[in-house]
Amino acid sequence: MLRMLGRLLLPALFRGVMNKAQAQSSSQNNTSQRRPKEGTVKVDYIPPNVYKSAVPPTEGEFVKYEEVK
Repeated sequence: MLRMLGRLLLPALFRGVMNKAQAQSSSQNNTSQRRPKEGTVKVDYIPPNVYKSAVPPTEGEFVKYEEVK
């Protein structure tokens, strides 16, 4: 009777332990893969342009100049 219970419960227990170990291993691998290479810059958020130009883009660019006489 005890042998039958051991044959049924031991494999299930072993599978549970193995699944847990695999999950921990994969989560550790994911964190190491997320690290960017040294010297690279990643921008997560670009704020909207707060200071919009009063001149519409169809009008062209305004260039400051100084008249020389």
